Amino acid sequence: MFTGPDDRAFCERVSAALAEGYVLHGSPAATSDGGTVIVAQAVVLPAAIASADAAVANAVDDLEFDGGGHA
Repeated sequence: MFTGPDDRAFCERVSAALAEGYVLHGSPAATSDGGTVIVAQAVVLPAAIASADAAVANAVDDLEFDGGGHA
């Protein structure tokens, strides 16, 4: 999650993350602290999500199923 003033530096930080393989997640958000617009943008790394998903799938596969709705 990147946050900061809505300025060139913020845009450059997000652009650098995109160049490294991150992708935008959700819509940007904006608020004001009374004088400066503060923005936020979530980014995710698809490879990290795929790795986490695979770990969860493997853990689920390793569970013993008793047939009664519980592992």
